[in-house]
Amino acid sequence: MAFPPAFLDELIARNPIEEVVGEYVQLKRSGSNYFGLCPFHGEKTASFSVAPNKQMYYCFGCHKGGGVVNFIMDIEGLSYPDAVRFLAKRANLEVPEDEQYRSQYKEQERLWRLCRDAARYYHEMLKSDAGKYAREYLLRRGLDWPTVVKFGLGFAPDDYHALLPAMEQKGYTREELVAANLAAVSQKNAQNVYDRFRNRIMFPQIDLRNNVIGFAGRALDKDAKAKYINPTETLIFSKRKFLYAMNLAKKTKRPYLILCEGPMDAIACHQFGFDCAVASQGTALTEDQVNLISKYTDQVLMTYDNDAAGQNATQRAIQMFGRAGVKVKILKLHDAKDADEFLHKFGADPFEVLIQGSENQADYRLLSLQSQFDLTKDDQRVEFTAKAAELISSFPSAAEREVYADRAAKAAGISRDAMLLEATKAYKKRINREKRQQERQDLSPVSSNLPEDRRLRSEYGNPRSAAAEEQVIGLALLEPGLMDLAEDLPGEAFSVPFLGRAWEGLRSQHREGLRVSLAALQDFSPEENSRLSAIAQRYDKVSGEQAFRDCVNVILEEHGRKSSSNTEEDLIAIAAKLKKNKGYGGN
Repeated sequence: MAFPPAFLDELIARNPIEEVVGEYVQLKRSGSNYFGLCPFHGEKTASFSVAPNKQMYYCFGCHKGGGVVNFIMDIEGLSYPDAVRFLAKRANLEVPEDEQYRSQYKEQERLWRLCRDAARYYHEMLKSDAGKYAREYLLRRGLDWPTVVKFGLGFAPDDYHALLPAMEQKGYTREELVAANLAAVSQKNAQNVYDRFRNRIMFPQIDLRNNVIGFAGRALDKDAKAKYINPTETLIFSKRKFLYAMNLAKKTKRPYLILCEGPMDAIACHQFGFDCAVASQGTALTEDQVNLISKYTDQVLMTYDNDAAGQNATQRAIQMFGRAGVKVKILKLHDAKDADEFLHKFGADPFEVLIQGSENQADYRLLSLQSQFDLTKDDQRVEFTAKAAELISSFPSAAEREVYADRAAKAAGISRDAMLLEATKAYKKRINREKRQQERQDLSPVSSNLPEDRRLRSEYGNPRSAAAEEQVIGLALLEPGLMDLAEDLPGEAFSVPFLGRAWEGLRSQHREGLRVSLAALQDFSPEENSRLSAIAQRYDKVSGEQAFRDCVNVILEEHGRKSSSNTEEDLIAIAAKLKKNKGYGGN
């Protein structure tokens, strides 16, 4: 939908981008800009910049960029209208009425309310006579009632039509219950809608703003086909961005977070005083979840299950956290398969001892690698040595490489010097490989400056015109008054369509006397916004009127050449525009 330009101008003015971004990213001032670690990809050095004078952000690493609305869209996972509403609330602004927008947001609000009311219903069912067996189950699992209340646990009765009529009485429709994944439609009869969760312990999924956005259900029936039913994607729930109990763990005073595999593990940790636990709920850890964790801590303790699947997931997670600059330690739970069992069997103090003596990720990875080989056999020792050297070469410090080379040498039964030599060779190969990759990028500036999106790359079919179009956009953002020199340059003359749309949008802002800003442009894709931000980032000083006019002339010339269907009148008009521009004012 389109918001009034004047409203967007006021919205952006009341939400300075450095303040909004600063609520999510630790920023440090450097000159006129701010820098910090990018919240959208893992990095160890700050390549994320915020330019208050341009009201935009840009990451030199992942190339994401845009204005304050785009930032909220990305960081909160919101649509454009919802990001505008988010910022309007923040600035205490009224959002202009729009039926389409209000309809979309109302749908989300309805689902939030429905999930909240469903959570209350399930919790009441747990307290009722019907929930007696469920309460006994939780008691056998060692949960006390304050913990049950704290996490809002509930019970879904063993009935195909229990929640459904209860929510309908509150005014919710069957379509809304299906949209929230609380109900399902029969494949045999579309008129038959029934409760999705039956005879299950219910775990409300609560986001960082304490909205209930979905449910997971743990079966009480031993013969159930699925032990857990995890929440699926809805309008208000995205599993790749969600971590169970993060709404509670974000408040912890501990310097680390504990990452568990299931909700019962996280709940047990909280009950025993470890209020820093979150759970990925058995799904593969995502980059979004890693980035979410990195906003709150730079250290994670992993307590995934000890089985093969858990170890593989741990190995993968270690690499992801490494890219995000988060240190990882591994809790090896002896005589217990998970944190829930360990805590209830041994208590909080032994768990604290485990935390203090937890293995760092280097120990864990080397021991995991060692377990894959029979080191009594020479060929296995040789293969282990090569693999260990490659692993050790990835460790960042020379001291770390030397320490673990010594450990690997003892495991393989070879000399320390031999192992260190292999690790050093592997390290040099790695460095040279990375250097060659960087050189290839540096030697291809044209290619590296093109958008990553294939659709946008295909639009850059006229390099001469596209280069001029980008410069016109960059200079116009830096010095809006230059646009007065190109009143007769239409957006349709641009060879790259989205640059033409951006030109028309910026010129419209200028004509209406509004702040000229990328942040107020509407209906641009995330890739297009990032591309525009990259263009703006390249222009820090005005090159002068002549450079601007020259670029305008290039655009008009190339536009005049691109089609053989131009009439004589079209060509005369184009020539007149060129003459006017070259005359520096038309004299």
